[in-house]
Amino acid sequence: MRLLMVEDEQRLAKMVAAGLTAEGYAVDLAHDGRTGLSMARTGDYDAIILDIMLPVMNGYQVCATLRQEGVTTPILMLTAKDGEYDEAEGLDTGADDFLTKPFSFVVLQARIRAMLRRGRTAAAPTVWRFGDLTVDPATRTCRRGGDPVDLTSKEFSVLEYLASRAGEVVSKSEILHHVWDFAYDGDVNIVEVYVSNLRRKIDTPYRRTSIATVRGAGYRLAANGG
Repeated sequence: MRLLMVEDEQRLAKMVAAGLTAEGYAVDLAHDGRTGLSMARTGDYDAIILDIMLPVMNGYQVCATLRQEGVTTPILMLTAKDGEYDEAEGLDTGADDFLTKPFSFVVLQARIRAMLRRGRTAAAPTVWRFGDLTVDPATRTCRRGGDPVDLTSKEFSVLEYLASRAGEVVSKSEILHHVWDFAYDGDVNIVEVYVSNLRRKIDTPYRRTSIATVRGAGYRLAANGG
């Protein structure tokens, strides 16, 4: 999952981003409201973590503008304030949830997971099943034929994105954009390494070919599990 965090306390933003990255999220950072608004408009984000007290534009203004423009990305608002009126104003501008500073990182993760679950459309399954391959985004677990498959957080994120686009051809750049953060400037071929690792874990031991290479275009996860 790809997240945008708009937070002017740069030390806090970097700490939270590092923790979320370790959990398998790709996290982009903005430190003022105008930059955050621009990134939210143009980026493909699964959720936005938005501080209220921001320079240039505050979080209320950013949230209201996005909702007025039809951007439906789930928004979790953060604030150092504490009061029912602040929370009510945040929710009234279109935020999906509200968290008061200081907050527990464990609670932040839980709020993000809950928000993402609520944000899924009715057509999107809670658990993806492709033949005997099962991918569960909520618990970040994978099983093949009933056997648990041990994946790193980044391996799971690659598989999760392929699963969300099952049957479609997904380019390396799309995977890189969605799974790695905005600041990543390394070799795009890192995607090949992770796809190879996935095949070694979910395909080879079970004599499956669920992840196919489409020459010159990218990869496709078979809708039937290979």
